[in-house]
This record gives sequence, structure tokens and C-alpha cells, in this order.
Amino acid sequence: MSPSDPGLLVSAADGTATVTISNPARRNAMTVDMWRSLPGLLEGLAADPEVRVLVLTGAGDTFCAGADITDFAGPGGVRDAQEAAIAAEDALAAFPKPTLAAVRGFCVGGGCQLAVACDLRFTAEGARFGVTPARLGIVYPASSTRRLADLTGPAAAKYLLFSAELIDHERALRTGLVDEVLAADALDKRVREFAGVLRSRSQLTQAAAKEFTAGIPDPARLAHWAGQARHSGDPAEGAAAFLERREPRFTWTPTAD
Repeated sequence: MSPSDPGLLVSAADGTATVTISNPARRNAMTVDMWRSLPGLLEGLAADPEVRVLVLTGAGDTFCAGADITDFAGPGGVRDAQEAAIAAEDALAAFPKPTLAAVRGFCVGGGCQLAVACDLRFTAEGARFGVTPARLGIVYPASSTRRLADLTGPAAAKYLLFSAELIDHERALRTGLVDEVLAADALDKRVREFAGVLRSRSQLTQAAAKEFTAGIPDPARLAHWAGQARHSGDPAEGAAAFLERREPRFTWTPTAD
């Protein structure tokens, strides 16, 4: 892929995989092909035991300006794009390891959907956020609406959905849409440092917490996690490390399922 071709760029270092949305000619808008490629890409990263944390970001000074509207032309264009976007967003939300969106510039429409599907969102000052289907007469997906409302609360979600107006980083922080706001030149360093914190923690704790915060699991899943906790060495290692005043060396991985 040449630097000018739209696509998703993947890099990995020190246990953190970074997926970069790159479509510079259209402010990193997501094409249908990009939406369709994301679930498979995530599946591969989820299966990689070296990957402990996923960072999603945009190339240059923009996170993602949404869906590439040129894909909406023609019969079924809107439907095909929306179906691909929903599948990609759901795959990101279901990723079994911690996910962090690193946001600069515009985070709008489908880009905001992707950021909301991440576990956490760190943003640079000056970023702008918006959920804009009301500008296009599109019914926003039920799963996306629920995810947004769970994050920001119903009133803030309605403000974004009803008005399609953009909000600044300060309002995004107040409503819970983002978790931290950093100076533009401090964002990358903070994301690297926090990814390191996440990598040092128990994947058992993280995986169970991710599933539980998505909704109360059924009895079979509760029994599954109880069994994982019983048979994992992580609780004993955590206690030993605390008493010995050292960093823990946790060994449980998602492949232990």
C-alpha cells in the first residue's frame, strides 16, 4: 500500500499493537474496504500472544472524519457501508484485550463510533467530536446508540445524535466521551506510558472486567471466570509480589480459555 492509498496500517512494539487509520485525501475517512478489513485484522491481533494492548489512532493530525461518503453512491451503498461499519465496530468492542483510542483533530461519525467502541479514549487538546447521522438522514445503529448512551448518558447521547453538532475536547471530557485530555505534544508519550501500565497488569482481571462491564454474563460465563480465577496463578503471584515489594509477573493469557 502506498502512503496515499486508503487503508489500515499495523505496527507492533513491546506488546502494544497500533492500528492507524490512513486515508489522508479524505481526513482518514473509512472506506467500505477499510471497514471490511478491520474484523479480520483484529482477529489476527487477538490471537497473537505477544499483543497485550491495542491502540487505535489516525494518521497525521486527524483521527477519522467518518465514513467515506463516496461509498454511499449507488443502490445499496448506504446499507452496505453501514453493515460493514457495524461489523467493524462490534469486532473492536469485542476485542479481548484492552483497547485505547488516541485521538487528534476530527473524530466524527464513523470515527466516533470506533473511538466509542474502544475501552478508553485519550485525546489531544483541540480535538473535535461529533455523531452526525442526522445530517444525512441515516438511522444510527441500535448497538452504536446504546454504546454511546452507556458511555455519556442518555442526555449527552441525544444531544450529539439529534443535533449532529461538533463538540470540543472540554465538553467531551465532561460528558465522559473521553477519559484524558493531553497537550498535543504529550499525547503519544502518555499513550505509550499508559499502554505499558496496562501490559503490566493481570490479563485475567482485564478480560473478566471487560466482559462484566459489557453486561451481566450468563451463569455459564460466571462459572467460567470463577474457574479461571481458581486455576490461574495470577492471584497468588499478585499477593506474593505485593508482600515482596516487587512487580508481579502474571502468566494468564486469553488463550487459556
